[in-house]
Amino acid sequence: MLAMLHVLTRDILPVFAMMALGFLLGRAKVISGADASVLNRVAFLTLQPALLFPLINKLDWHAFQFDAIGLYAACQVIVFSLTYVVCRYALRRERLEAWLLAMATIFVNTLLYIWPISYLIYGEVAALPITAIVAWDATVTFAFFIITTDLMANPDAGIRQSLRRMTRNPVLIAIAFGVVTNLAGLAAPAPILTGLDFAGAAAAPLTLFALGVILSGHPLTPNATVMAVSGLKLLAFPALVYAALHLGDRPMQWNTLIVLCAAGPAGAMSFALAMLHGVRTDVIAPVIIWTSTLSLISLAWLA
Repeated sequence: MLAMLHVLTRDILPVFAMMALGFLLGRAKVISGADASVLNRVAFLTLQPALLFPLINKLDWHAFQFDAIGLYAACQVIVFSLTYVVCRYALRRERLEAWLLAMATIFVNTLLYIWPISYLIYGEVAALPITAIVAWDATVTFAFFIITTDLMANPDAGIRQSLRRMTRNPVLIAIAFGVVTNLAGLAAPAPILTGLDFAGAAAAPLTLFALGVILSGHPLTPNATVMAVSGLKLLAFPALVYAALHLGDRPMQWNTLIVLCAAGPAGAMSFALAMLHGVRTDVIAPVIIWTSTLSLISLAWLA
């Protein structure tokens, strides 16, 4: 119990505090939702690409346990499909809202929340499994949801217009450029990496702070949909990942840290995509709030 409290107070709460601070200042009307939207846009368009490119450019793919990543991805597909069916047909949510709610159960706030926590607890070497999941979610999962959500939200725009919008998305550009340079063996020059590291360090705290302010304008009372999606996120997804990782043989550290990743809160990007495409956020917002709060205990226990 003492070890759990030590991890909670030293490594997890300081990261969570940025979102909590934004929430409190938003409720107190010190920072407005409009201010937070500008901060969120700056973080998304400039700071997150600066964070993503060096991460992907410097990845050592040979150190990854690809079977573990594959099992994690398979669990994402299963839980996403289950959540979408439940939200769309049992809870009668609109198609795009159900899509983003299902995204919230499997797209964990890994890059901006679990990654800094894991580095504080385990250090850079021990957090390699978390880095692998960050790389998977950043290069594949996130890109998939950006593209599919855009296509679903603009069915009459045509593939060409959608592709044109996507090619101007700084996050997708950073992901693609990072993958290409990594595979080509082209390391970014040291001065560029220094500048990107300097800017990217602000991505997590600024995004979490802005998210807290934006979420402060939403009611916290959970309804049936909020409870169902939060339960699938906090219980079903990590339980399935835990069971799946018993298949195969790999260092125990990989199993432990990937389960830690799966137990994290719902990612903020489902909320950001909902705002971008005009999808209602009265359910997505409480899901992020509740999973962020309730995951404090599970993350401290697992870590």
